[in-house]
Amino acid sequence: MANFALTNASTTNGTQQAMSTTAKSILEVAGATSAPRRGKLYDILIGANGTPADNYVTWDVSRITTTSTGSTTTPKVLDPADAAILAQTVVNSTTEPTVTADSALFSVAINQRASYRWVAAPGSELVWPATSCAGFTVRALSGAYTGTVTAEIMGQEQ
Repeated sequence: MANFALTNASTTNGTQQAMSTTAKSILEVAGATSAPRRGKLYDILIGANGTPADNYVTWDVSRITTTSTGSTTTPKVLDPADAAILAQTVVNSTTEPTVTADSALFSVAINQRASYRWVAAPGSELVWPATSCAGFTVRALSGAYTGTVTAEIMGQEQ
């Protein structure tokens, strides 16, 4: 079991995409195409890194069945003794993944000037199955804010 961190804010992770009034995938994690493993998200940190204003950004974490087109990246393993994560990960998407209808497990609207952190109570982690391409996307949308946002997740591949 390897714990990992994944962010869209690194300069090696492609170009952050501007917000719009439709949900934009910021980062994704999904089962590997070969030998997928089950996984859990236990920590989510979200915020805006554009010019401050009093706008809202609505965030959600939804289930996906395919990944998007964007920058593929390798999550950082928290313990250097652990093996690399096998899961597929995409950040700063230029197309959207296939989101399962009515599957949001987490949804929160925050002011653009604030950041927000969610940490799962033990046993309440968000779980993805050991199925190829099944996983989660962290998405954001805003009716007024058109800048970029950052997201980081911490999880565990089992």
